[in-house]
Amino acid sequence: MMVGNGLVMATFESIATLIAIGLIGFMVIKRKVMPEETLGFLTPLAIDIALPCLIFVNILEGFDPSQKIGWWKLPLWWIVFQVGAGFLTFIFARVATKTIRKEFAVSLFFQNGMFLPIAIITGIFGKNSPFVVTLILFTLFYPSFFFSTYHLFFNKGPRNRDWRKIINNILMATVAATLLKVFGIQAVMPDFLIKSLGMVGNMAIPVLILIIGGNIYVDFSHRGKIVLSEIIKFIAIKNLIYPVVMIGILMIIKPPYEVALMMIIQSAVPPITAIPIVVDRAGGDRNIANQFLFSSFIFSLVTIPLIMYLFDRFV
Repeated sequence: MMVGNGLVMATFESIATLIAIGLIGFMVIKRKVMPEETLGFLTPLAIDIALPCLIFVNILEGFDPSQKIGWWKLPLWWIVFQVGAGFLTFIFARVATKTIRKEFAVSLFFQNGMFLPIAIITGIFGKNSPFVVTLILFTLFYPSFFFSTYHLFFNKGPRNRDWRKIINNILMATVAATLLKVFGIQAVMPDFLIKSLGMVGNMAIPVLILIIGGNIYVDFSHRGKIVLSEIIKFIAIKNLIYPVVMIGILMIIKPPYEVALMMIIQSAVPPITAIPIVVDRAGGDRNIANQFLFSSFIFSLVTIPLIMYLFDRFV
């Protein structure tokens, strides 16, 4: 396991790689190599097809129920984490200006739970790290939770549940692959099919980051006033205070290492990338949410390696 400077550099390189890919997406849309409408096509390709394939194959190839005793506790630990995040959000959202407090709070509460942590884990521990499966099981219910609760931060916006978002492809892929492994019937999946799904899954993270870069250009080309003071508050809380508080909590409760690793990564990452979209859908200010997302993502290049170093040093 990496320690010290090796851990910091591996984490830095993981985040820097994602930012570089995002910059490519930004320039592709800015220079009109592809039209903006392409982003709308690529999003379901990445989220509804490629990411579930990535998850399905990782569980089939990296999950052994006989070795991973207590794997079913991981989603319960996620509930503990999310309750704690809700408590911290309730406290710290009060520092935001009242007119944008809802955007501030929802961006604090919903972290980038999946693809950025995958990039960090594979960057530190390698592509075939068992911690990837740990992450998938830890965040089993997170996508469904996100799509069924984000509107609660706002007084207006749609209330009709979209069951396709709640019972989503990510959840179904996770459950299906887990059941195949638990009952020992994964052999029903032919090798060529697993390889095919793996090839599709491998494009999930790069395509998602390209989409984010393109969306940032689209949103910033129509941006309003930059709320610098609120951005500074947000970065201080989301990128630094949250994970530092989490380190203190982990030092006290001393959970298993894999659980502690999941919790510190979840607390250190920027907001989930869908935040500007759902904020707009719920009647909030998409421009403000996008500023929080973009600034937190950029500063994570420094803050996440720092937090991982502190985690390695003290937990």
